[in-house]
Order: sequence, then structure tokens, then C-alpha cells
Amino acid sequence: MLLGLAGAGLFAAALDAYVVVTLLPAMTGDVGVTIENFEQATPIVTGFLAGYVVAMPLLGAYSDARGRIPVFVVCLAAFALGSVITATSGLWSFAGLPWMVAGRFVQGIGGGGLVPLALALAADLYRGRSRTIALGSVAGLQEAGSVLGPIYGATVSAAAATAGGWRFVFWLNVPLAAACALGLLATGRGIERAAGVAASTIDWAGALLLGAGLGALVFALYPDDPEHRALNALFIPAGLIAVVLLAAYGWRQVRQLEPLIPRELLRSRAFIGVTAANVLIGGALIVTLVDVPILGRLVFNLEALDSGLLLTQFLVGVPFGAVAGGFLAARLGNRVTGAAGVVVSAIAFVQMSTWSADELSLHLGPVRQAEVGLALCGLGFGLVIAPLTAGVLALTRGESHGLATSLVVLARTMGMLVGLSALTAFGLYRFHQILGTPVVTDPDLRDRVKHLEQLIGAAFLQEYREIFLIAAGLCLVAAAVIAFALPPARTSGGT
Repeated sequence: MLLGLAGAGLFAAALDAYVVVTLLPAMTGDVGVTIENFEQATPIVTGFLAGYVVAMPLLGAYSDARGRIPVFVVCLAAFALGSVITATSGLWSFAGLPWMVAGRFVQGIGGGGLVPLALALAADLYRGRSRTIALGSVAGLQEAGSVLGPIYGATVSAAAATAGGWRFVFWLNVPLAAACALGLLATGRGIERAAGVAASTIDWAGALLLGAGLGALVFALYPDDPEHRALNALFIPAGLIAVVLLAAYGWRQVRQLEPLIPRELLRSRAFIGVTAANVLIGGALIVTLVDVPILGRLVFNLEALDSGLLLTQFLVGVPFGAVAGGFLAARLGNRVTGAAGVVVSAIAFVQMSTWSADELSLHLGPVRQAEVGLALCGLGFGLVIAPLTAGVLALTRGESHGLATSLVVLARTMGMLVGLSALTAFGLYRFHQILGTPVVTDPDLRDRVKHLEQLIGAAFLQEYREIFLIAAGLCLVAAAVIAFALPPARTSGGT
């Protein structure tokens, strides 16, 4: 019951992580952002991500000291408050775009805390093989929420057109968060003592430096106009701030008697390996999330909605893989399941690197060949979530589960951001290099335009083929790291 209530709160927050995909045009229009200046809407996305990564080290460590349930309820309250701020954007003269960005930032703080706290709660309540199954189930809920977010936003907004439209989506979060919070408080009395969570000290300064440094890194790395430039306008100032803050955190980590991240964890081969693997997996994961819809629009000539729906098979595969990964890890061990999962994704990326311009017309039986590759890719990414989380939790005592799960999710999130920035830069470079200066000599104007479109489409296709191969390489390196770092099945249980 307790884990189900926590999972419901996590699911609601996960819906909102991607709900802006379909709501963004209406949201920005109501705060005065026109289509000609649509890049100004980027902080609505980066604000949520910044709050997400800032909160994780703070709230994960705080839950280790004060208990999961109270901190989980605080996160739900922050999520609800951010929803209210977002929903009231544009209603008054002072509540413009900055007000909306602030709302998404507060939402991100609440949502960012819920992910590691739900995983830590699962680790507190379950032991041995049951733990990996519980972790996989929680991860499956979180991924399912992310999958359904855009559809949920569009459906609820359309159904509630007379009750505020997109605003109603955010208002709805308030009763949902309240119901989950009340249920947790009623169900979770004494659960911290029963689960063995002990009080621990917190390096507040270290947590603030790490969170703020990672938040600044989000603003430095997130491309604000990826079609024209790889780096955003704040790359240099935000990057310098991130370097200073993270260097200050590193200095404090070395000097503190009880640093934020225990030194024995940093000396662990399994922890370093899982962290590195999660960064690599995040870099590969963002390739699918960002590049497949773009490929659908620019190469397969799909409409915006259809290009987004092209990603559906991948997104459905992730939660199924997350649940399956929990069950498989309980039987085969974390190392075998985790390494096998990213190998499956690598194989799918290799197949995707052979896609042609008419790929969507090719079928394997009743389904399209491209959909099979995307589903396998998502399944592989899902399979690896529970084993890597369980592998880190096996190294930590109960009083450090919150911090440990925060670091696992942080590594994957930062890998996605670094991958997004790096692959955007590489993609722009390769596109211009492949296309060069096109020479079109067709006598008829329409033929020249058609020929030029074909050349541009071919350049985009070649660019994304190479990016898919890079993603396959990242997955294979991650598989090797997992196989080297995690212990065999007989010692991967945990306490």
C-alpha cells in the first residue's frame, strides 16, 4: 500500500515531466511568446530540468536523515505549488514568462525529489530478490508516466477546454498530490523505524554546491535553438558558474570528515562503474528521444504529430523493460541483466543505422520494421534500470539509500544533457559537411526545389545514421563497464 501510494505520486509527477510537449504552444501563447520568438520558451523546459537536478542530492540526503515519508510529502507539496504557479501564468500583468519558468522550476524540485525517494522507499521496504522486483515496478511506473505525459496533456486539455484548457492540467495536480500525501501520512506511521532507516548527518553546504552546480550545468548544456546552433547563449557564463560551484563541492568533499558522498562509495568499483554506465546510457537514450521525431519530420516527411507518434513503440518498450528487468535481475543477477539490456539497445541502434528513406514502408509481418527496432531499443533501456539501481543500493546501508538512488538518477540525467549538447554539435557539423554547397542544375524550378529537398533529406539521413552508430557504441561501452564493475549474481543481493 505504501509503495503503491508513493508510486502514484511519482506517476503524477512523471506525467508532468513531458506534458509540455503537447501543451507548450498554448502555454507560451498565453504569456506573450509568439511563434517567431519560440526559442524564448526554452527556459520552460530547462527550468524544470534545473529544479529536477538541483533537488536530487538535497532531498535524497535529507530523506536519509529525516525519513522518506515526510520528505516525500514535502516534495508533493512543492510539486503542487509549482503547478499552481504555472497554472496562473498569464492571468495577471506580472505573471508572464518568468512566472511560468519559476513554476516549472518549483515543479521540477518536487518531481526531482520523488524519483529517488520512491526508489529508496522500495529499497527500505524490500530485501534480496524482492528488492529488484520492487525497484523495477517503481521504475516502470515512472517511465509509463513519461510515456503517457504528452497524450495525457493533450487529452485533458481538450476535454477541459471550457475549464481552462492547459491550465486545468496543472490545477488537476493539486488534488492528486494532496490525495497521495494524505494517504502516505495515514499509511506510513512508524514505517521508518520498521524499515530500519536511521538518522544521519547531512553536509548541507556540499549538497547545495552540488545541486546548484548541476543546475547551472543544465542551463549551460541545453541547446536553446538546436536547428541553428549547438550551444545556447548562456553557455559561457552558466558553464563558468557550474565549474566554480562543482570545484567548490569537490574541495569540500575532500576536506569534510563526513562528506555528502561517503568516501567508501567513491572508492567502490561497482559505484564508479554504475555511475559511468548511467552517464553513457543517458547519452544514448537522448539520441532516440530527440532524433527519431526529427528524423520522422525531415526524412520521412511526417506531420509533427505523426513524427512524435513514431516514438511510441520505443516509449512503450521502456516501462515494460523496467518491470521485466526487476524480475530478471532477481533471477539472473544485476550484472547479466544490466549488460544484456544495453546490448539489446546497441543491436537496435545498429539496425536503425541502416534505415533508408522508405523505411516506414518496410514490414516484418503485420508491423513496420522500424517499430520493431524502436521497441527493442526501449526494452533494452528499460531492462537496465532496476539492476543498476540495485547494484548501488547493495553497497549502501539503509540510512544512505536516499542519497544513493539520487546519484543513480542524477548520473543518467546528466548523461542525457551532455549527450544532447554533444550530439547536437556533432549533428550540425556533419550535416553541413555532408551537404556542402549543393549544386542543382535542373532546368525547371519545381524540379530544382525537389532535387534540393532530396539532397537535404539524404544529408539528414546520413547524419542520423552516424549518430545511431555512436549511440550503439555508447551502449556497448556501457555493457562492458557493467560487466566489469558489478559483482556476480551470488554477491549482488544487498541488505
